[in-house]
Amino acid sequence: MAVGGINWFGYAAPQRFYPLAGRMIPWFFAVAMLLGVWGLYLGLWKAPTDAQQGESYRIIFVHVPAAWMSMVIYLAMAGWAGVGLVFNSRLSSMMACALAPSGALMTFLALWTGALWGKPTWGAWWVWDARLTSELVLLFLYIGFMSLHASIDDVRRADRAAGLLALVGVINVPIIYFSVKWWNTLHQGASVSLTKSSMATPMLMAMLVMALAFWAYCIAVSLMRVRVILLERERHTAWARQALGVFA
Repeated sequence: MAVGGINWFGYAAPQRFYPLAGRMIPWFFAVAMLLGVWGLYLGLWKAPTDAQQGESYRIIFVHVPAAWMSMVIYLAMAGWAGVGLVFNSRLSSMMACALAPSGALMTFLALWTGALWGKPTWGAWWVWDARLTSELVLLFLYIGFMSLHASIDDVRRADRAAGLLALVGVINVPIIYFSVKWWNTLHQGASVSLTKSSMATPMLMAMLVMALAFWAYCIAVSLMRVRVILLERERHTAWARQALGVFA
């Protein structure tokens, strides 16, 4: 498919995607840094104090973007894994593997900041709430994906087995999202949706900016990781040996 005179399908080849990813990484890191600084400034200094939770609510500017990314990355990981299974695309399976650690980090960060927020709000670090429990299951799915892949020596078999696990685990994502609607949970409902928001404008602005910063950061580190995976798997090819500076 050619868009703007560029054949984007050509970048499905590892030797062409590798330099493209390398050019994109600095830009995404720069965007992540600028948006992160701006978002923290808005969240910590410009956003007003919450009438009920006081200053402790400000952890949402990290907690909520991390929780969003934990689900988005899992869907992206499962999507790439599915493409790899259906079309036998090596790069797609590598993208799924590259996304998994970032997703696990975001899920852990969401759980950890949620505990820090829950202590002053609920009076407890952890409760077996439907959303918290399903988010914990998401962390186990990420860990299971990475562990299963690492336990199989044959890379293609590992891609298929881990890909199937990722696809099965997709069912947990809507459970996380709709848990506060389906069950009577302690966790509060969503303050932001596609059509409305119950948050003050400075709070909403800070959260959206931080969410974009998290997006840019996750894309940058995932591209860095997939470049490493590409070199590891393609190390016997001429282009990979050249990229590594090995000519013998």
